[in-house]
Formats: sequence, structure tokens, C-alpha cells
Amino acid sequence: MVESEYIRIMTESLEKKRDILGKVIELNKQQKFLLQDPNLSPEQFEENMQYKANLVDQLNLLDSGFEKLFNRVRDALNNNRDLYTSEIRRMQELIKDITALLNTVQTQEVRNREEVTRKFASVREQVKGVRNSQKVVNQYYQNMMKRGNVAPQFFDNKK
Repeated sequence: MVESEYIRIMTESLEKKRDILGKVIELNKQQKFLLQDPNLSPEQFEENMQYKANLVDQLNLLDSGFEKLFNRVRDALNNNRDLYTSEIRRMQELIKDITALLNTVQTQEVRNREEVTRKFASVREQVKGVRNSQKVVNQYYQNMMKRGNVAPQFFDNKK
């Protein structure tokens, strides 16, 4: 039966989504620790963000595939609920788990966004301090260079 195969694929899709969300949660935890590290290298942060972006792309693909399959079997599920009771229950449990994981991810994202804002503000202040220091050093250098070309104060005009 084609519908039962589609339902099995939909269940597998939900399980994959749950697993990927677990990985995203772990990456968010890593990101939090990276942001708290004062010696954070941009490469580490970028690598974390890129890996997370890849996982989000996979989630989007799973969602679109699930939706297409569901549209194909919606009528069969509604008309034959008693035939697919265990499969429907399993999908409902997975969806409940996924919803809880999504809430966790959203909370982590908000916290990490605040941490990123603080981190970048700190970096901006450091850059501003370095620029000011460079400006002072340049002014000092310019002043010292001008002092070397001072005209003689006393000049003897007699020969």
C-alpha cells in the first residue's frame, strides 16, 4: 500500500528533524561558550554559524518534503484513522518533541543574539580605543618631526 509507505517516510522525516534539532541545540550551546570566550577567533564563530546554517537548510528540506507527502496522504489518513492509529500517534509524539525542541532553540537563539550584541559592542569599543591610541601616536610623531626643523633662535649676523 502506497499510503503506508508514505506514512513511514513521514515518520522517518520527523525523526530526522528531531535529531537535527538536537544538533542545533548543541551548536547553540557551543556558540554560547564561544561568545563568552574573550579570545574568540572569528573563524571559530563563523564555522559554528556555517554548520548551523547547513542544519537549518536540512530542516527546511525535511519540512517541505513532509508537507508534500502529507498532502498526498491526507485523505487516506482522515478516512482510515483506525487503520493508521499507531502511526498517527507516533507522528503526534514526534511533533510534540519537535515543538519542545523548537522552543528550546528559539530561547537559545534569543540569548545568543543578546550575547553577540554585547560581544560586538565590546569589540567596537576595543577598536575605538586602538584607533584613538594610533591617532595620539601619529600626532606625537608629527609634533616631534616638526620640532626637528626649528629655525635657529639666535643668529650671529657679524662676519
